[in-house]
Amino acid sequence: MTEQHPITPPPELVGEWLCSEDYLSDASTFSSMTITSSRLQNVATRAARWGADTELEACAKEVSYWSSRNLAERLRDCRRPKPQSLKEQALLAIDTAVADGQLSPDVSNVVRRALEQLDD
Repeated sequence: MTEQHPITPPPELVGEWLCSEDYLSDASTFSSMTITSSRLQNVATRAARWGADTELEACAKEVSYWSSRNLAERLRDCRRPKPQSLKEQALLAIDTAVADGQLSPDVSNVVRRALEQLDD
């Protein structure tokens, strides 16, 4: 499972944005460079996420106006999924280990019950 946010512009695209806005006097020089500034990448990522989140909220508001609030929440959940918690990852790992024959069902039940008692 990747930990990368689904709305993260690649460094090459950030470079294109810089070149297209005349931030550099010689865009051809920049095209051979890679973006090494994590600060610049961070600003571009935050801007992209802000724009996408703003658009999502406008769509959700419109959907809730014409339809149901539940549908708007489902739209948000679908388009901005939350990463699995450590507990959810562990439970999935147990299922996989049992399916692969690496863990017995009896042992997996004990571990599963213990995990399910923990807070997320």
